[in-house]
Amino acid sequence: MTDQSDAAKVTKTLPLLPLRGILVFPYMVIHLDVGREKSVKAIEETMVQDRIIFLATQKEAQTDEPGENDIYHTGTVAEVKQLLKLPGGTIRILVEGLARAKVVKFLEHEPYFKVEIEEYAEQHEVTPEIEALMRSLVNQFEQYVKMSKRIPPETVITVVNLEDPGRLADIIVSHLALKTEDKQRVLEAIEAKKRLEILCEILAKEMEILELERKINLRVRKQMEKTQKEYYLREQLKAIQKELGEKDEKTAETEEYRAKIKKARMPKEVEEKALKEVERLDKMPPMAAESGVIRTYLDWLLALPWRKTTRDRLDINQAEMVLNEDHYGLDKVKERILEYLAIRKLAKKLKGPILCFVGPPGVGKTSLAKSIARALERNFVRMSLGGVRDEAEIRGHRRTYVGAMPGRIIQGIKQAGSRNPVFLLDEIDKMSMDFRGDPSAALLEVLDPEQNNSFSDHYIESPFDLSDVMFITTANALHPVPRPLLDRMEVIYISGYTEEEKVQIARRHLIPKQLKEHGLKAGQLQMSENVIRKIIREYTREAGVRNLEREIAAICRKAARQIVQKNQKRVKVSIQNLEQFLGIPSYRFGVAEKEDEVGIATGLAWTETGGDVLAVEVTVMKGTGKLTLTGKLGDVMKESAQAAFSYIRSKASELKIDPDFYDKYDTHIHVPEGAIPKDGPSAGITMATALASALTQRKTRREVAMTGEITLRGRVLPVGGIKEKVLAAHRAGIKVVILPKDNKKDLEEIPQKVKSKMEFVLVEHMDEVLARALQEG
Repeated sequence: MTDQSDAAKVTKTLPLLPLRGILVFPYMVIHLDVGREKSVKAIEETMVQDRIIFLATQKEAQTDEPGENDIYHTGTVAEVKQLLKLPGGTIRILVEGLARAKVVKFLEHEPYFKVEIEEYAEQHEVTPEIEALMRSLVNQFEQYVKMSKRIPPETVITVVNLEDPGRLADIIVSHLALKTEDKQRVLEAIEAKKRLEILCEILAKEMEILELERKINLRVRKQMEKTQKEYYLREQLKAIQKELGEKDEKTAETEEYRAKIKKARMPKEVEEKALKEVERLDKMPPMAAESGVIRTYLDWLLALPWRKTTRDRLDINQAEMVLNEDHYGLDKVKERILEYLAIRKLAKKLKGPILCFVGPPGVGKTSLAKSIARALERNFVRMSLGGVRDEAEIRGHRRTYVGAMPGRIIQGIKQAGSRNPVFLLDEIDKMSMDFRGDPSAALLEVLDPEQNNSFSDHYIESPFDLSDVMFITTANALHPVPRPLLDRMEVIYISGYTEEEKVQIARRHLIPKQLKEHGLKAGQLQMSENVIRKIIREYTREAGVRNLEREIAAICRKAARQIVQKNQKRVKVSIQNLEQFLGIPSYRFGVAEKEDEVGIATGLAWTETGGDVLAVEVTVMKGTGKLTLTGKLGDVMKESAQAAFSYIRSKASELKIDPDFYDKYDTHIHVPEGAIPKDGPSAGITMATALASALTQRKTRREVAMTGEITLRGRVLPVGGIKEKVLAAHRAGIKVVILPKDNKKDLEEIPQKVKSKMEFVLVEHMDEVLARALQEG
């Protein structure tokens, strides 16, 4: 066998024709369309000469003006057999590959490429190794033809009869659909053995790919056949069921929906809408994604109690007994409920009232709503509005959204199972708003008796009648509630409990409840009324009874431990051993001052947790007339202090104060417990009294507390929260309360037991306050 270097080489100078995406091999006959100017000129030159041209392929087919580095240097010397000029300047030529050649150098670039090439003569020697490679290649090619089905079988016969190894490789590669890079590798292999090896490797790889293609096609075909078979069988099953008078699963489902809709007694327009959705479901393919959405929607429509109601218990005496069982006191609320029942008995049809219970935490607002439901024998549902910021929480999402659901009003009605439940909207003052909308505005439609008979939820998209629902809302304070919303509600204030009411609540409700929760029997824990009173006075300070219940629970826990650990039959809690159960008292009962003092006055304030007692201290010292205010006061309190100071200056001569005191002395007004923010127009007369006491050196009476705002002329203006403030004064041991005369009407709300133990002084002017609050000078 001869080496490549020994192979015969012939040097020639020929025109070069760059090819795009095509390779021409020796012995290959092919048509080529030539359109580029340079290429056309190269062909014209070839036809003038001896019709011999050099064909080389471009590295990138997209290149329009290739340079010498853009063209593979190994190509094929070919003879132009035919030439045909086409319209548009394009030439079609028929070429036949003659021999491999390699560019030695580019001689000319214009008007066409002229190159000097080395032409290689083909070797014909067949060694045993080459014979083996030829047989392997023919076998692979036969398998490839069978698998690909893109090459005619006759080609295999032509290939089998070839004895020249080089020609065999070239003919096989010319029939394969390979990448340009792979074909170029074969073309560049001058030596026949190398060419056969490269082609065997490429064919092996191509056959692997064909095998994978075959497997994928087989899998797809099987799947298609399975789907077609299932469809055919389903159609057959439908036909058989039709003949037998039976229904298929999907038809059965839609028929079931239709029957349920007829039975649900929906309003006419809702029923029509539901039936239309059933028709859509019937026409839809079983696996369609939207069919699940329609089913969920239909299930919601069917689950709502469109006409289902519960009968109200209209026995007023029975209802009154239930309310008294559950709650001690709260006469105003109970009276309102019994009035509603009386009207229901007479009028039959009455729009559900919208009540708003306002009061500090722990006074029983939520539990009162449950009692109302029990008294009326209605279903009860509760929804907390604390932290609700999204309008969709009230009105629901539209069905176009993924995971859409009705709003919590409709969810609550479904949960109640009737269209006339007692619906509690808890913590209405804790709602907020953000970019997702204003839920308080969405609530307007719910709580407006003129609108809620056709409440529209975005998900249900059909009006639902809420006029029979008894809505009850609760709030700690009214100022955060929007005015339009407040306008729809009937506000009932629950101020807080007196000491006597707390004692009764503890005896009747809290102690039995805690004994049951801690597994104790009635006789195992003994606690007198005086002990309960001491817990109320010294361990709690609140308007409600929540902390009182916690303290009772703490006693029950310790009693349970003693009974289990020490085998005691009963545990007795007395005033003497109470500290063993609850520790040192948290509060001093009766925070009224122990003795009359100069420069201090007791005021009354309202907070969200009930009323509170406020001490205002004033100190006067030599200085330059500065007025200092401390105690974390709000703007309104600061204004009250300024007004009180100006009033005292204007009355200096009448009060026998040095008229120039504001130049000679500094005045410091302080409200203790400085960490707690304090604001509101309740402390004006208190500050004026403390200032007058400090400047006149007259002592204030310790048993007197006061509330009211002051003007620069000394008039006393009315303030709010009188009941809470009076109860706080009562808790603190105050005997006399000074109130603005315009607040006289508010005294009717104060329990008679508290009123009988206190004296109320109604005033119109600051002079009356000073006369009653200060000792004679």
